[in-house]
Formats: sequence, C-alpha cells, structure tokens
Amino acid sequence: MPLMKSWVDSANTSETDFPLNNLPYGAFLTQDGEQHCGVAIGDMILDVTALEADGVIAVPDEEEVFFFGDWSEFMALGPQIWAGFRAAITELLAEDYEDPQGLTQYLVPQVGTRMCLPFTVAEYTDFYASYHHASNVGTMFRGPENALPPNWLSIPIGYNGRASSVQVSGTDLRRPWGQLKAPDQDLPVFAPCKRFDIELEMGAIVGQQSEGPVTVAEADEMIFGYVLLNDWSARDIQAWEYMPLGPFQSKATATTISPWIVPKAALEPFRTTTPERKRPLLAYLEEPGPMLYDIALEVGLAPEGKDETVISRTNYNQMYYSSAQQLAHHTTSGCPMNVGDLLGSGTISGPEKHQRGALLEITWGGKEPITLDSGETRSFVEDGDTLTLRGAALGDGYRVGFGACSAKVLPALEDPYKR
Repeated sequence: MPLMKSWVDSANTSETDFPLNNLPYGAFLTQDGEQHCGVAIGDMILDVTALEADGVIAVPDEEEVFFFGDWSEFMALGPQIWAGFRAAITELLAEDYEDPQGLTQYLVPQVGTRMCLPFTVAEYTDFYASYHHASNVGTMFRGPENALPPNWLSIPIGYNGRASSVQVSGTDLRRPWGQLKAPDQDLPVFAPCKRFDIELEMGAIVGQQSEGPVTVAEADEMIFGYVLLNDWSARDIQAWEYMPLGPFQSKATATTISPWIVPKAALEPFRTTTPERKRPLLAYLEEPGPMLYDIALEVGLAPEGKDETVISRTNYNQMYYSSAQQLAHHTTSGCPMNVGDLLGSGTISGPEKHQRGALLEITWGGKEPITLDSGETRSFVEDGDTLTLRGAALGDGYRVGFGACSAKVLPALEDPYKR
C-alpha cells in the first residue's frame, strides 16, 4: 500500500510517524485543562471530542462517546464501530476532502501539548515471550543447558502486574527502594535499586470483553490496537524476591506506554508469521494466519544534558508468541478479559547483541558495560538518564509509528521510612 495523501501537509512525508495510513488514537489536555480524545495526523492532533461536540462526527446510536477524553467507551463498542469511525476520520483528513478549511479549527499542534493516558487501564499482564530474550537471561542465571524453563516452548509465560503503575510517555519516575541482598550478604538490606533496567516491549490493548475461553482468531478480533511499552525493572530487587512466585515489587515502579494507540487496522499491511516452532503447540494455540507484525524498534539512552545514543535496534517480528496467542491463553481458565486490559509482549530481543531489548542482556548482567557516544559507560540505568523507545512499521514511502515512549529516571527519595 502506498502513502495515502492528506490535506494536512505534514502528514505527507516519509519522516512522519503519523500519515493518513496510521491515524492513531490519543488523549491530550486542551488549553482550558480539559482532557480530549485526539487523532494524530502529521505534526497535528485532530480534536475528536470537539468534533463530536459540534456535531461534525457522531457514532451511530451513541451520544458523547468522547466526552470524557479517553478511548475506553469507544473501544467497548466493538470492531464494526471501530471500522466505521476510522473510515469517517480518513475521509475527513484525505486530500480530496471538500472543506478542509472548516476543519483547521479542530487541529492542535503536537508540540507543546501535554498527552494523557489514552485509555483506562483495567488490568495489566506482562509476558515473557521472546525466545532470544528468554534464552539469554536463562543462560546468564542457569547456564546454556537449562536456559529455557521446561514449559517455555509450550506456553506463553506471564504474570499479573499493576495497572496502577502504567503511565504515559513523558512522565518521570523515581528510582525505587526495595529489599536487596548481595550473594556475600547473610541478610537483605532496604536500599535504593542499584540495577535499574528497561524492557523494550509492545503492548496490546484489549477492546472487547470475554466470558470464557476464546480462540486465537477470536482473540485477534478483540485487540483494539498496540502501543510501545517500557516495563521498567529493578533487577536486584527481582533477584531476591522472585523465588518462588516471580516478579512483584521489582516490576511495580512504573510501566511507560507511548501516548498513541496504533489501531490494528493500520498494521494490517505489515502482518507476518511467528517463527517455526521448536516444539508443536497444543491445538488451542495454533494460529489461523500471520499474527505478528513487522515493526522496527529501537531504544535510545540520553544522559542528563547530553545527546542520545541508540543502544538497541530490533523488530517485533522476533517474538515467539503473538499477542493473540497470549490473549487466547489468558482466557483458558475462564478468566474474563475486560475492555482496557493491557498485555505486555515481554522483552523483544533478536539473535544479535545489538538487537537485545534490555540492559541486562546488552551488558550481560553488568559484566560488559556499553560505551555511549558521550564517552560514558552504562551497565544499568543511572539517575538523570532518559530512555526512549521508538517503533514504526515501514511501508512504501511512509511509516506507521507510535511516537516516542520516553521517561526520565529521577534519584530515589530519601528513606521513605525514616521518621
């Protein structure tokens, strides 16, 4: 599919993340401090809440779907409404629209506009679904012979995280405190995390409820769209707490997502297959067709006041399990899925060192620090560092991107229990 042209000139370049082919959904604050729904087009935001209030657009049989300024109510209306709305917005923004001048009042510059969480996060589940990531981490801690857990090739492993910790790009976070125990210590200490890390992930947003087990095909239909996701991880807290039940406080500091939800429809031209299976999957996990996407990804690290260094480049097509498989597996016990559930893909890593999606892997547990363009070295994230995830599916002369998924790490607070 070629680049689709818009009357918004900035949407017609190969550099923008937001051509007419994309039309991702976000939420922003107006100059009056109200939260509105918006659609990104070039370097502008189309104010959907204002369009609805003025009667320019309307969802059939619904009133004020966008009044509260997030996309949760709209998601609940289902795929048929999603498709109709996307077609209507595409028509409004296409270069042959009859009255573009009348719509310019609904455009807001992205620069200088504060973005908000685009939907209400109901629940958050994080998976561990990249073969190369799991192999690298397992090799570090258990050796190459036992790198993968016995169940890994048969089941999408996941854990239930904290929806309350999800925050939108641009929101700073503080280095967490927790229990730490070095191998040469008899007892743990309570101290700030020393091995703070990122995890480059994609997040799938569930747009429809389920009331029992669903197939992979049905799960794919339930997914509203995708975001970039950074599942911040306190590796030293995790090392002490994770046996036997897995991550807890080490993953509860923050999870940063991109401000824009790229609808599944925009990613359709970029579908690709999961890799050849190393072990046959059970029938309920078999895919009816391509369920992954070809999305180029990168991670940038910028020390405070200094230029950014790209420390990783990989692709979403490296995942062993797709989001549809993860969602289908999530329902096998009868677990109900809700509108606004967020599924983290798990760290996305490729076979090469430069394709690793976490500093734990890139520096091999801190033993092989990397050198930044500034001359500084890093084993893990330091105070003042800004980490930015970027991603885009690359088409013929255009890109379908997510915008930056960025956050700065602030120093830990003073001992929160010191009175």
